[in-house]
Amino acid sequence: MFESPCKSINVLNAWSESQEELRETQPVSPHGTRKRAKTKKKKRKQQQSEKRSVSAPQLSTDDADKGRKEKKYRPDEPIVRGIFQIGKKSHDVVLTATRVTWTPIQPETPTADRDVKKQEEYVELKDVFAVKVKRRRSAGQQTGGTLLGITLFQCKKKGLKLKEHTIHLNNLSADHCEIWFKSLKDILSGFKNRPKSLKVFVNPVSHKKEAYQLYLDEVAPLFKLADIEADVTITERKGHALSILKDCSLEDYDGVVCVGGDGSVAEVAHGLLLRAQMDAGRDTDSIFTPVQAALPLGIIPAGSTDVVACSVHGIRRAVTAALHIIMGHHQPVDVCSFSSMGRLLRFGFSAMFGFGGRTLALAERHRWMPPSQRREFALIKTLANLKPADCELSFIPSRGAEDQTKAERNRDGGDICEDGSWQTRQGLYLNISIMAIPCLCSMAPRGLAPNTRLNNGSMALIAVGNTSRSEFIKHLKRYSSTNNQFGFSFIETHTVKAVKLRPRSLGSWTDDVSEENEECDSKTVPIISSEGTYPWNIDGDLLEVPSELLIRVHPQLLTLFGADMEEAEESPVKCSCI
Repeated sequence: MFESPCKSINVLNAWSESQEELRETQPVSPHGTRKRAKTKKKKRKQQQSEKRSVSAPQLSTDDADKGRKEKKYRPDEPIVRGIFQIGKKSHDVVLTATRVTWTPIQPETPTADRDVKKQEEYVELKDVFAVKVKRRRSAGQQTGGTLLGITLFQCKKKGLKLKEHTIHLNNLSADHCEIWFKSLKDILSGFKNRPKSLKVFVNPVSHKKEAYQLYLDEVAPLFKLADIEADVTITERKGHALSILKDCSLEDYDGVVCVGGDGSVAEVAHGLLLRAQMDAGRDTDSIFTPVQAALPLGIIPAGSTDVVACSVHGIRRAVTAALHIIMGHHQPVDVCSFSSMGRLLRFGFSAMFGFGGRTLALAERHRWMPPSQRREFALIKTLANLKPADCELSFIPSRGAEDQTKAERNRDGGDICEDGSWQTRQGLYLNISIMAIPCLCSMAPRGLAPNTRLNNGSMALIAVGNTSRSEFIKHLKRYSSTNNQFGFSFIETHTVKAVKLRPRSLGSWTDDVSEENEECDSKTVPIISSEGTYPWNIDGDLLEVPSELLIRVHPQLLTLFGADMEEAEESPVKCSCI
């Protein structure tokens, strides 16, 4: 059983609490010098006997504290050295500023030096996220117990997965463990990107209504192990997290975490960025240059597709996401702003107009259905009534490496869309996608936009022109294969900095489609609506836009806990309905 010293303010207090529990089973007399002298004498005898059985540290506690304060150690210079039992063998263990190294203690032989080098093992301290006191306790015992040593908790990487690994350093000497514990704590506290306080939002309806239980079972124990305080809010409605982020004191936290699907992630990301603009005094009712979010965002995947989480983790796994947060792995990402008539509508990562927007609008009107059935119904219904949208599409092309350099220099969230000339297309389009991130998921392991990256200062524009239903379905199916999904004559792709899309006729987004409409020629007849708004699918959320939409990319506007991924490590999942 491990004892967590996270209640204490500093390392010394943490060990003091451990020592108090260690001494609970020992007789302690607060009065009388005779008893105190006997206790000290007895303690000295115990220490002498321990020195005969295990190696004591080479520095006393006071000397170690003084030495750490007065001296900065070189990366390879030993800070403390001692003997611990690891597994079933005794090892010579050395702590430096960057690693813990251990070698088995063996009798001297002519080849001893070569054998030791072969058997030497180590762990980099940048991969260690916690150190705990290890004790043996009887059943039902909550405090105290027999000291066994200390345990290091390591973050191990296997492919794209991160997992917890323990290294047990066994030694019965309290003084010995105290110096090691405090030395390790001092070093681990020096990793500045690692959060100590987090604001956590949990969408309780995500993950088949088991998102909160997922957090309690897989994430909360790791946060507790890493001494991270989590302020958890279970959202009650759509927009709840946004309203809290607008008003709460962000100075109390080192990061924000979202447990949910893409819709929840988009809401929290929008809330963080909107709060940054409010704090900076930006006028969101005009075309403005946004500032970066004040805090990094962590994503615990608990949705149906989790494209944002897959794009920064490469895998849909709560433990991997939690360890990225604990280790303080930062990944800056580009973000889009969506504006209409000079007014900011929201921030986001991706958008779809046409087929993607109509499918989501139809699914939203059938929320009484189970989620999987609702999505398949909407997909089949929209395919059956596949209609093009008559649009005027304008964009500013990206200049590749030049814009990437500007993005790297512009880390304050500055806009790179000020120069360049607009190019315009007019015609019938079945679907138009604009994405600032690759949007990896199990149905598209290479990503919905494989030609873009998380922070290259550009967006992918994918325009699918009018074609037959069978050809469009072939295009959709290629997302789950290794074939090029854009290798069709009716598809054009561009790397862009800004996009303006203005529908020139209103499409029909109604649920009930007459037999007459179903039989009309989808290649030539754009359908007409009386509602006057156009449905957009923005990060899985439905946004009704009455007129032209302007989409701009803002380099590295938000920082996520994670790493840049080239491809999702998941087997492709094909949609059963196509």
